[in-house]
Amino acid sequence: MSSLQRLPWHPDLAPAARQRQLVALALSSGRPVALWRLPGASHARLCLSLRVEAAYVGLPPALEATSPAGFAFFPFQDSDQNPPLFLPADLFFDLAWPDEIQVSATAAARLPALRQQFMALPVEASLPWHVSPQPAPAAASQPEYEALVQTGVAAIASGQVQKVVSSRAVRRELPAGFDVLAAFEELQARYPNAFVSVVSAPGVGTWLGATPEVLAEVGADGVFRTMALAGTQPLLPGHRPSEAIWRQKEIEEQALVARYIVNCFKQLRLREYQETGPRTVAAGEVLHLRTDFAVDLRKVPFATLGTDMLRLLHPTSAVGGMPRQAALDFIARHEGYDRAYYSGFLGPVNLPDAGVARLYVNLRCLQLRPTEAILYAGTGLTVDSDPAREWQETELKLRTVGAILK
Repeated sequence: MSSLQRLPWHPDLAPAARQRQLVALALSSGRPVALWRLPGASHARLCLSLRVEAAYVGLPPALEATSPAGFAFFPFQDSDQNPPLFLPADLFFDLAWPDEIQVSATAAARLPALRQQFMALPVEASLPWHVSPQPAPAAASQPEYEALVQTGVAAIASGQVQKVVSSRAVRRELPAGFDVLAAFEELQARYPNAFVSVVSAPGVGTWLGATPEVLAEVGADGVFRTMALAGTQPLLPGHRPSEAIWRQKEIEEQALVARYIVNCFKQLRLREYQETGPRTVAAGEVLHLRTDFAVDLRKVPFATLGTDMLRLLHPTSAVGGMPRQAALDFIARHEGYDRAYYSGFLGPVNLPDAGVARLYVNLRCLQLRPTEAILYAGTGLTVDSDPAREWQETELKLRTVGAILK
């Protein structure tokens, strides 16, 4: 990325209107765009890529300072139908300072033309969001999902897998006048501690979400972080997260995820890590058990740790199961639909205020279609899982992003 350059905007446009026009600039020319708000931040950021044909890559971007700047959006599993996406940050906007633009060398020569396109857009320009060319997934009924859970429990009891994560898709009609950017703002207000995002790209479609789970990050402080997040129960009115009582099933489920991360460290012969937890955390109206892991790369000479851990972790045991391949094989045989980018990962890489990279598991998300939204939710199964309870857990999780469809 080059240094910040000034790009004039309409002087009478408020920040929200500027944001809309920037998104319109991308979509009106068929380009990909990512808009996000980091956990705890007060404002959003936007990445616009000019190189549509060069946005797709086959491997995750390295979590190293030498990695290209951009936004990663990766599927649950790579396929021809669900390609991994990396949006080079040809234009990067921090909406706290909407008069500033950070420009790549590729974009610098095209700034005059881009500025003319922006100025020519009508106020309240239409937003032709990208739509996935893939058919909408089938939605499982309650009996069908409970049968999937029973099959998963039987596979665990017979020793085929130690843990498996089952999931389902839900199709809901979009309310009249639904506005994606207004929904993005609502998610930011509802979930200040989540990673809130909109990603729209050719061949991928448009995805909106608010996820609580860090997959892997290397901050500006030189610390690698990841977390084990599992176990779910509602946050009861008038109660604090610290008052939650967990069943053995949820404790075991979370412990399996934490042990998986420790085993990844062991594969890399890394012993110098800090483990904190588990503790109860709130994600909107839902409680989870969370254990945090950190490695100070200033003290541990392991320059490629972030990259190596990303490739070992994804897809994590919290979205797939254990052992990894056996669980993924079970999902492919029995789940009955294509997860696409649900339970993949996303986030900024080498962009201002993001450190080296901040990648999150794509949970609590929906895929937008012209007249409907596809919502996704899953549950981690153990031998003690009860099908009716697992269905209710997915219903609880669907409320997070589903709240914006009312």
